[in-house]
Parts: sequence; structure tokens; C-alpha cells
Amino acid sequence: MSGSSARAGRSTRRRGRAAVASALAFTAAAVGLWTGLGGSSSAASAASGVPTPDHVVVVVMENHAYGQVIGSSSAPYINSLKTGGADLTQSYGITHPSQPNYYALFSGSTQGVTDDSCVTPGFSSAANLGSELIAAGKTWASYNESLPSQGSTTCSSGNYAQKHNPWFGFANVPTSSAKTFAQFPTDYSALPDVSFVTPNLCSDMHDCSVSTGDTWIKNNLGAYATWAKTHNSLLVITFDEDNRLSGNRIPTVLYGQPVTAGSSSSTTYNHYNLLRTLEDSQGLTSHAGNAASASDITGIWAS
Repeated sequence: MSGSSARAGRSTRRRGRAAVASALAFTAAAVGLWTGLGGSSSAASAASGVPTPDHVVVVVMENHAYGQVIGSSSAPYINSLKTGGADLTQSYGITHPSQPNYYALFSGSTQGVTDDSCVTPGFSSAANLGSELIAAGKTWASYNESLPSQGSTTCSSGNYAQKHNPWFGFANVPTSSAKTFAQFPTDYSALPDVSFVTPNLCSDMHDCSVSTGDTWIKNNLGAYATWAKTHNSLLVITFDEDNRLSGNRIPTVLYGQPVTAGSSSSTTYNHYNLLRTLEDSQGLTSHAGNAASASDITGIWAS
């Protein structure tokens, strides 16, 4: 082969290799774009924009509308968390009365519960946040003020009421995961990945004042909130329902290192959106009930 022919052959091969490399790069970019648009079923794409906190603590309070708490001089601590965290200004309960909302928040469905009557323990085997976390190898617990003993399925005891503890309704959640509030750890790094806190009927503002509930949160969860701010952890304060006078618009405040301080969202959210966000924050690939079609809470997370 002549020198000029050899040079021409090498040039052709180089152009061929460059074309292949360019095609591969384009394909990779296209795959990345498809994944970003939801072409992958991975948890990462499903949970786009949701942080992955090391610990999440959700506390559910009772029967107050947004305007009764947010901006109220009776709730200085909750409002300080709002200022230093995020305020969902259009957050809503699902229904009335109380108990169905707890089931909605925990399982994406009211599970046919329509009143506050004591339920038969383990009456449902539907998917829920607790069962999903356990199946994924994550840790879960609830901490229940005035619960007589760990795992007790009693309907009521003093200021304790089972109607605010939906985990007892599910056969796929061990009753032992329901702990007394006295078992809430002082070493916050020992907390489960996700936990719920249920104050008793006075501390949750059901039978006592907004001020009483606000003080209870400060005294019992204030140290965790401070810790969460520097330990990639999250505190969520929400309510089951309003006072039946405000269209079921409720306070929901999020606080911790993953949250942009002073942020707010006017997007309409409800218990199903919060459940979906909790599931996605843990990288869960399944979503319970109506959480499967709910959107994540966005616009408040720190980059």
C-alpha cells in the first residue's frame, strides 16, 4: 500500500472511532435524560428533589386550624420553628373526625375507618409506612405519651387514646414497635430512621390549650430539633384536622438541617403528600394507598 493510501486509511479509521464515541456519548446523554424524565423505575428518580435525612420525627397534634397556631402568641415555640424552618401554608387534613386522618397519614387510606371508635388491633394488612420501612430493612417506631406499656393495645388509659395510634390497626406492624414516650432516646443518634410521636390528649391540644401543646413540644422535642439542625435530621409538626371551621386547613411545619430556613410553600398539600415525601426520603420503592399518586413536598429543601 502506498504511503498516501495508508495515511488515508488511518484517517478514515480515526473518523470512524470519533463517530462511534460521539454516538455513545449521545446515547448516554439520552439515557440520562430519559431517566430524569421518569424512564427509570429507580427510587432515585422517583424521589427527585427530596432529601435523605438520617432521622425523621413526626409529631401529630390535634384539632386546630392554621390560623389558630401559626402567628399565634399562644404558640411561640412552633412559630420559632416556622421561622427557622419551613411553613406549608396550604396544608390540609383529609376528613373528619380525627381517627381516619391518622390512618390516611400512615397508610395513604382511611382503611374504612369513619369515626373515633376503638379498632380491633391488626384489622388491616394493607401497606403502610411502618410495614414498608420494615420490609426495606429500615427502622421504625412510635413513641406514645401515656401509653400504659410498650405494645399495649388498650383503647384508653387516662389521657391516652388508641384512636391517635394507627399502627395498632395493622397486622404487618409489630405492636412492640409502639413504645412509651419515656422510651424516646436522649441519644438522638439512636432514634429509628423514622418515628412518630403521639402526645396524650392534653399535650396534643385536644383537651388542653394551644399554649399547653406548644410548651410540651418545646420541653420534649426542642432538644431534638436543635440537634436535627446540625445532624441531617428532620422534625415534622402537623395536625390531624382543623377545628371544622377552616376548610380543614392545618398547620404543618418542618425543621432541621435538610430544610431551608425561613422557607414556605403555598402549594396545596395533604396527608398523602406528606406520606409520599416520608417514603421517598427513605428511598422506598413502594408507596402506600393514595401516596402512590401524590406528589412530593418540594420548594423548601436546602440544596
